[in-house]
Amino acid sequence: MAHAHDSDVPGTRQAGTAGPAALAGLAGERVDHRFKGLPPDADGLTVAELAAQRRNLFTGGFTTPVLALSAERLEHNLALMETYTARHGLAFAPHGKTSMAPQLFQRQLDRGAWGITLAQPHQVRVARAFGVGRIFLANELVDAAALRWIAAEQDTDPSFRFLCYVDSVRGVELMDAALQGAARPLEVVVELAAGDGARTGARGEAACAAVADAVAATTTLRLAGVAGYEGEVPEADPERVRAYLRRLVALTAEFDTAGRFAGLPEITLSAGGSAWFDAVADAFAEVPELSAPVLKLLRSGAYVSHDDGHYRELTPFNRVPEEGALEPAFRLWAQVVSRPSAGQAFVNAGKRDAAYDLHLPFAQVVRRDGREVPATGIEVTGLSDQHGWLATAPDADLEVGDWLGLGLSHPCTSFDKWQLIPVAEADGTVVDYIRTFF
Repeated sequence: MAHAHDSDVPGTRQAGTAGPAALAGLAGERVDHRFKGLPPDADGLTVAELAAQRRNLFTGGFTTPVLALSAERLEHNLALMETYTARHGLAFAPHGKTSMAPQLFQRQLDRGAWGITLAQPHQVRVARAFGVGRIFLANELVDAAALRWIAAEQDTDPSFRFLCYVDSVRGVELMDAALQGAARPLEVVVELAAGDGARTGARGEAACAAVADAVAATTTLRLAGVAGYEGEVPEADPERVRAYLRRLVALTAEFDTAGRFAGLPEITLSAGGSAWFDAVADAFAEVPELSAPVLKLLRSGAYVSHDDGHYRELTPFNRVPEEGALEPAFRLWAQVVSRPSAGQAFVNAGKRDAAYDLHLPFAQVVRRDGREVPATGIEVTGLSDQHGWLATAPDADLEVGDWLGLGLSHPCTSFDKWQLIPVAEADGTVVDYIRTFF
């Protein structure tokens, strides 16, 4: 499926597939004690053999706690962002650190993604092991061993494209020293900080220019564009977010006017987490004509599973409902193991199983004897390592042995607690398993 912007921006689709042999190898992995929640009687089966059995999540021997992804909602979210980015003329490099799941990387690439964004060298190694051919590293990389490995990857595979942030002259110096002797330069984008309190990035346009000058003085690096992260704007004020994005666009144009991108086949301009991609789309639509086509690269990652807390509240689709809506695809199933009083109960899932850094899990449904009812009058009030604390209203219908379906907040700290995640259809039929690499 071609996107409207494919003819305007060189290289907006990744060629080939992401490591078909490596992905097939995941299906051949044996199921055993390493993977929590899976049926004990499945030990020794391959993942493909277990998937082919199409077991039911509730009656097929799965043990609690068990995290599941909704097959229908996962597909919905992948399709929605494909449509959204195409509609707005954006290339898409979803942030892979959200899931660290090569199977999902492949599905994102199949849905038109330009490549995958990552944050650390280990994550790049995982993506390369599964054949990802375009990687955007949203960090300044100064680890000499990692830089030498990436240079070797570039030398070995001429089709591999890698870009990363630079935000300091010192960082440029360290990168240059590590890359001496590399066959081709490493592409870098200058990161403009979203304010003095931002996480990373050069503090101001003058600092960005100094970094760009340092890059130009090397033979090991090539300036490819400008980037940033609007999610670091203090207080997440909409007007300040939009002002920052306008600065990114203006800095890109200023660099181009100054000849800093001379000879490039395309200029990279990148931003966009999962909370402000509508503002990114608006700002990037105002990019003036430059000396080369502009790769307008969005990097949202949490959309793939969405959530029931942080991103449900912040998603731009709340502001632009006419463009669709993401759906939370995660549900953690835990079992009631203690009901010591009318006002309290405990389930067997805790910090080892559920995201809790932004919100506690949300009690959604109670399942008993094949029937689900809303979790009325039930609230998760705390998590221990392996227990969830529940406050229950006097009339709450909850018994020891019940399964409690929990919604989660912040997918970035949900995926990392599970190595093999069942993908279940609405009736509970498990049709696939997603392997993660954290």
